[in-house]
Amino acid sequence: MKNQRIFPGIILIGFGLYFYLQQKNILLFQDFYNWPTLLALVGVAFLCQGYGAKDYEAILPGTILVGFGIHFHVADRFDVWIDHIGIFVLIIALGFLLRHQKTRHGLFQGILFLCLSIILLFYNKVTEWLGLIEGGVASAWEFWPIILVAIGLFLLMKKK
Repeated sequence: MKNQRIFPGIILIGFGLYFYLQQKNILLFQDFYNWPTLLALVGVAFLCQGYGAKDYEAILPGTILVGFGIHFHVADRFDVWIDHIGIFVLIIALGFLLRHQKTRHGLFQGILFLCLSIILLFYNKVTEWLGLIEGGVASAWEFWPIILVAIGLFLLMKKK
């Protein structure tokens, strides 16, 4: 039986600490009084539910929420951080892979999102390296979303 008290307990503790620190206006935490922190807090509650209560399905949303919360904090503060859609897809891939580690489900989705994030993040570099065939790659780049839709429709229509 899964312990269902961990998630609401962590949410209440996290939000309570967040609002208490916000009321006290402690300068050390001044940069964390915003919505990405609340996103990360909810994500931590999901991760605690996932790992602490062995409710492994909560690992995926927990990883996504913590990852997005950290991304929004870091992207505003550091110029070296990549603020690109590929980072969001990479965070989702990490969530699927972490969940797969415990449930043995979602490996295909994790690898699919990982490959998609690599394509998104490194497309410009690859086309620079392959300058000779850039025209062919550029025309293929126009049609890759259609290919993704076709693969998705195939997976939906495929019988087990």
